[in-house]
Amino acid sequence: MSFPKGFLWGGAIAANQSEGGFTCGGAGESVSDHFSAGTRNTPRYFHHELKPDVCYPTQQGIDFYHHYPEDIALFAKMGFKTLRTSISWARLFPHGDDEVPNPEGIEYYRSLFTCLKENGIEPLVTISHYEIPLELAKKYSGWASRKMIDLYLNLCRTLFTEYDGLVRYWLTFNEINVLSNGYGDIMSAGILPEGDCPIFTSTADLSTRFQALHHQFVASARAVKLAHEINPENKVGCMIAATVTYPYSCHPKDILAAQEAMNQKNFLCGDVQCRGAYPSFALSWMKRNGIELDWHEEDAKILQEGTVDFYSFSYYMSSCISTQSNGEAGQGNMSEGTLNPHLETSAWGWQIDPDGLRYYLNEAYNRYNLPVMVVENGLGAADVVEENDQIHDDYRINYLRSHIQAMEDAIEDGVDLMGYTPWGCIDLVSLSTGEMKKRYGFIYVDRNNDGSGTLRRIPKDSFEFYRKIIAQNGLTPKKADETAVFQN
Repeated sequence: MSFPKGFLWGGAIAANQSEGGFTCGGAGESVSDHFSAGTRNTPRYFHHELKPDVCYPTQQGIDFYHHYPEDIALFAKMGFKTLRTSISWARLFPHGDDEVPNPEGIEYYRSLFTCLKENGIEPLVTISHYEIPLELAKKYSGWASRKMIDLYLNLCRTLFTEYDGLVRYWLTFNEINVLSNGYGDIMSAGILPEGDCPIFTSTADLSTRFQALHHQFVASARAVKLAHEINPENKVGCMIAATVTYPYSCHPKDILAAQEAMNQKNFLCGDVQCRGAYPSFALSWMKRNGIELDWHEEDAKILQEGTVDFYSFSYYMSSCISTQSNGEAGQGNMSEGTLNPHLETSAWGWQIDPDGLRYYLNEAYNRYNLPVMVVENGLGAADVVEENDQIHDDYRINYLRSHIQAMEDAIEDGVDLMGYTPWGCIDLVSLSTGEMKKRYGFIYVDRNNDGSGTLRRIPKDSFEFYRKIIAQNGLTPKKADETAVFQN
């Protein structure tokens, strides 16, 4: 078995990490424009007011805003069938609650999507990806306010009508479960702290955070219904940060702890968006923790009627959970837990576990019976440009090879897998650290952590590897002849 005909091979980026063009074309400021740079050991900060001596890497990104035609040409050369990207809400509505959209923003995205289509690449668009307009965060305390639902629907209506015929695949919220996991208050919900603080700080009490999440659930469901009303061909998915948690030991309490973690971190949000109702474990957990949601009369009906068409997720690593506190703490992609002694670890502390991807694909598909898509996956590493612009990233090739193999194994298990878009297919600003040094792409971008550099684009060895993968329709080592892609 190879990958199915029509499989959506591609890559993924996000406006807040690649687009740049800070305030170009009448755009407003987003919350992410106020995230400082950091490192693995130094947290990124949200600053209420921009500081002249601080680097804010989101403001420049990799200047995809001006470079997208050449970048898309490189994606087409690799054979991309789709590109996952996102909208900057403040580029279309500079204040977030403007009565009419910014015409320059409308035309920018129209030009971007048209360029993709002309190159045979289907846009997959995330509507909200960690870039809430700053003024909405300040005026309404972000998604803590129910007012955000109507403002978000105004954005959606604009997108679904302006780009009807150009875009048919949509994701409502990026990694919506970061709110249930306790570290998305600022970046995902726009609930700002009183003072400056690290961006992954939990700033709200549990009731406020879960109220914000509930508002996003309702907004997502209404967006699904609206997309289908405007064009029945639209396909709308959810997007979950896959948090794979294994029991650290066979101790029964570790087994139960892992089950609880998988439920709370993954299936709470998946159940609401795919099944249309809160699962019983979530209602019980909220009751035990004194969380009381403000439900409107029609909310339950909206959630039931606005379930998604497909389930998408990001996957980078797994972790373990121990009730015995006898393991080393893990790191990576906002994950918590204990290091798995059976896995290798990247330079940024992320454990490499392709079998975890197969495991999660099976769990998600068998739970929801919806098509699934891996919309983020990849290895962050410090690449070196050698003589004649050679970039030998065998470590990334090995990572991709093993995870593509895991996806094929999941397909053989019976999973309906519709596509794969590795994260940061072109180098971009790392969300977790704000660095350029931590690179994911098949394409190197000459930009440094301090913002210096020519922004020149250079294909890496992984560029040719991925091109061959797509050309062979993803034939993995078990299926491909031994002459091409899978030899080092």
